[in-house]
Amino acid sequence: MNITLHNITKKYGDKTVLSIDQLEFKTGTVTGIIGPNGSGKSTLMRIISGIDKEYTGCLNIDGHEINQEICKNMTLVFQKPYLINTDVYNNIAYPLKIRGVSKLEMNRKIENMIELLQLKEIIRQSARTLSGGEMQRVALARAIVFEPRLLLLDEPTSNIDPKTMQLMESAIKYINKCCNTTVVLVTHNIRQLRRVCTEAVFMQEGKVVERDLVKDVLNRLDEDFIGDFLEKELPI
Repeated sequence: MNITLHNITKKYGDKTVLSIDQLEFKTGTVTGIIGPNGSGKSTLMRIISGIDKEYTGCLNIDGHEINQEICKNMTLVFQKPYLINTDVYNNIAYPLKIRGVSKLEMNRKIENMIELLQLKEIIRQSARTLSGGEMQRVALARAIVFEPRLLLLDEPTSNIDPKTMQLMESAIKYINKCCNTTVVLVTHNIRQLRRVCTEAVFMQEGKVVERDLVKDVLNRLDEDFIGDFLEKELPI
């Protein structure tokens, strides 16, 4: 999916928390969004996902305003995952069930997620008993099992162990490569930005300050400055 934003403004009372003149995420790209806390990253993700509709300006996805068909082909994963009170298998199966996928195809897709994110040992375990890293893996599996055209990730690997981070990063790159899925990733991890993303957006005080290839954005930012808000996750 191709995302374009023009003159987007979001306010809370008299305070402007987001002010974007123009921004585009091209189909099939993996873009990392970085910036200090409070710079508007999560607000931007909520607007793109359609969760937040209280803003001014124009957001188009594939040339259209957000509609039901677009929503069926996109998904958002939060830093703190929200799982259904059932086992892991049925959590992953949920988006397939509501889309009417056949049982045979459903099993095939879930088996692929089990292998990709190493979920075999917990596949029949209750979601309530999972560790934080396990919950993140399950949430990502559920998000990509139906092969979305747009994957929005709001710090999905924050505070997890290096092995889990590697599995999740591999899964993100897999869905981008095999399905040409557009990926937008909010991260505080500079190493992750370099490993996963091809493009980067640097935000500050609700505005886009830099937008370019990852290496070019990082080269233009002062190392001491970005050190204040990057590399907060476990390095690998």
